[in-house]
Amino acid sequence: MASNGVKKEIGIIGLGKMGGNIARRLIEKGWKVSGYDPAEEVMEQLAGEGMTVAGSPLELVDALSTPRLIWVMVPAGKPVDEVLFGPTGIVTKLAGRDTIVDGGNSYYKDSIARSEKLEKLSIRFIDVGCSGGPFSILKSGACLMIGGSEEAFKEDEELFRDLSLKDGYTFFPGAGAGHFVKMIHNGIEYGMMQAIGEGFAILKKSPYLFSLTKVADMYNHGSIIESRLVGWMRSAFEEYGEDLDAISGSVGHSGEGEWTAKTAKELDVPAKIIEESFKFRVASAENPSYIGKLVSALRGQFGGHAIKK
Repeated sequence: MASNGVKKEIGIIGLGKMGGNIARRLIEKGWKVSGYDPAEEVMEQLAGEGMTVAGSPLELVDALSTPRLIWVMVPAGKPVDEVLFGPTGIVTKLAGRDTIVDGGNSYYKDSIARSEKLEKLSIRFIDVGCSGGPFSILKSGACLMIGGSEEAFKEDEELFRDLSLKDGYTFFPGAGAGHFVKMIHNGIEYGMMQAIGEGFAILKKSPYLFSLTKVADMYNHGSIIESRLVGWMRSAFEEYGEDLDAISGSVGHSGEGEWTAKTAKELDVPAKIIEESFKFRVASAENPSYIGKLVSALRGQFGGHAIKK
């Protein structure tokens, strides 16, 4: 129990890079955490760190006292629906005033649809966009963009306070609103990373023998473009060398950049930079480049994504 009487108990389904570190941070903050993941070695490791292991999502539901609070951290799309509504979906065991939190990068329209289905069962739904990367969650806390049930948010606000850095969470009214804000965040991120990649590629091909590491360091001491991304660029150079020989020139991508460009068209808002940066990533599968290496290196630094050749 928290000092204000709030029950600090949660179940987490999906214990990958993000989900696992969410579990670790909550355990550090005094939460009783039950978790499930199909990877047994992941559960064994977290069990050694204080998490209660469940043999299945349904067993996880049974392990929690009511009203239940369950954080779903699985890939967007069908996996979320399978966990919630599939043949062995957890909604069959949930009851009114239970709360489901979708903390993955789900498409906001999918979150609206899920919220409507759950509302008919009197199950509350919160959608959360998480930013900062899996490593920052443990170090300083995440940045959380929260939508869905305002009632559930207010009741469970201590969860978001414990997971975030100071003043690092905000509630936005409406089902899917948190995922919408995160979708746009990631679209902006695509454009910022592309600009950094293009700029450092120009520096490398210039007639001057620049140390790109020193340039990145200088940019991050009071310049207008000072940022965590520029800091991560310097870290990538230090880790892999400025030629980035070990890094793939093909850039991975998830749905958010594409969804942002699609949503911009639906709302008749020009979004050329975001759209072009998404197209660059798609094309990089067939046309790897040094710019691609730079963007890939950034993805590895903040997200732990697979980026090596």
